[in-house]
Amino acid sequence: MKLAGKIAAITGGTAGMGRGIAEAFLAEGASVALFARNAEKGAQVLEELGAKGFGRDRAIFVAGDVMEQSDLEGFVDQVIAHFGTLDILVNNAGGAGDLQPLVNLSDHAFDEAMKWNVYSTFWATRRALPTMLEKGKGRVINISSMEGKHGKPVLTAYSAAKHAVNGMTKSVAREVGAAGVTVNAICPGIVITDIIKNNGPATAKAMGLEFEEMIDLFASEAAIKRPNTVEEVAAVAVLLASEAGGGITGQQISVDGGTAQY
Repeated sequence: MKLAGKIAAITGGTAGMGRGIAEAFLAEGASVALFARNAEKGAQVLEELGAKGFGRDRAIFVAGDVMEQSDLEGFVDQVIAHFGTLDILVNNAGGAGDLQPLVNLSDHAFDEAMKWNVYSTFWATRRALPTMLEKGKGRVINISSMEGKHGKPVLTAYSAAKHAVNGMTKSVAREVGAAGVTVNAICPGIVITDIIKNNGPATAKAMGLEFEEMIDLFASEAAIKRPNTVEEVAAVAVLLASEAGGGITGQQISVDGGTAQY
């Protein structure tokens, strides 16, 4: 039980990597608060977690939009009010948005990518840090992307946003490290989640590929020649959230099968 008694807040926590991280944290003894837009989906996920044997007293759901500052700050406040504290923040929510070559990219699409990925991380982290700093211990885990280390055509806004998340990770880690708070980013490669299955065809089309061709392309760039799994990302999140991860901060840890070897 590496996270026994810990309280974790996870944005985008009802699907994909967020859901996987939530289940991994629960399995290690943490209580979790999940944040996402769809209240019906949130209630369903709580039922499913209960059916898996995780006590219903250890999981709550809060509905809201990470692009709305008041929703996101309210989520952090509700977690602290409900559980009495906050030990771990996972900024997981984010996405690519409108996929266009730079010459066709609108100001609105670029702004949306920043709000979805960068501002959401900024707002939630700023709200959570005072509680962590007061208790002298805490963990912030930002789910970035391998596109935060390099880039691909039509992913300019997303890549710029994830580079910004990585830069924020480095700077905040320097600010709060001496106070016992670590700040790290996980940079996954392609992970076949429901979100990828639903949105991937549009991404592939923007890249001039079929969906299967896009998956094969991403996999071919990795040393392991396959997509990564949700479980592989969640395992790294558990390490960073645990006492064993206390000496790791300011890092952008690739879980991309060796695509970006730095």
